[in-house]
Amino acid sequence: MTDRSARIYTRTGDTGTTGLMGSGRVAKDSPRLQALGDLDEVSSQLGVVRALSDDAQLDAVLQAIQNLLFELGRELAQPTMPRLAGAHTTQLEQLIDRLQEALPPLGRFILPGGTPAAAHCHLARSVCRRAERTLVRLARSEPVNAASLQFVNRLSDLLFVVARALNQRAGGAEIPWRPHP
Repeated sequence: MTDRSARIYTRTGDTGTTGLMGSGRVAKDSPRLQALGDLDEVSSQLGVVRALSDDAQLDAVLQAIQNLLFELGRELAQPTMPRLAGAHTTQLEQLIDRLQEALPPLGRFILPGGTPAAAHCHLARSVCRRAERTLVRLARSEPVNAASLQFVNRLSDLLFVVARALNQRAGGAEIPWRPHP
């Protein structure tokens, strides 16, 4: 006999619902679960970036962000217990400012790409924007921590800057957007 808590499957979601910590069962396609899934996808994309990059400083930043995304997921699973605060957004802003100091000024839009790590970081940024839209949609019908909305908005900005930093540090070129003539 296997200990039930050690199994990865519970069979409790086989009917299309899942349990939220202390909030009962909800449909797997509910707005709250969609937001959780989008945030999980951001974290997974960051895992790919970390696997592709050998930049220890940025790896530590991305790992810390993955941990905060888990805290945000926990917050969404227990909406009465906010986990993120304005200080988390302030930390992201400080990181953005610090990283941008070492980057050349941006004179025009750039296309996502460059090194594999940077390209995946751009993908993580676009998934983060989707997660933000999902959270905004959720906030129209259910309470969402305003600090969490701010955090996800700023996170996509940080991921753009991290992608640029990854390219610069690895010698990858940024490809400027060229409008169609």
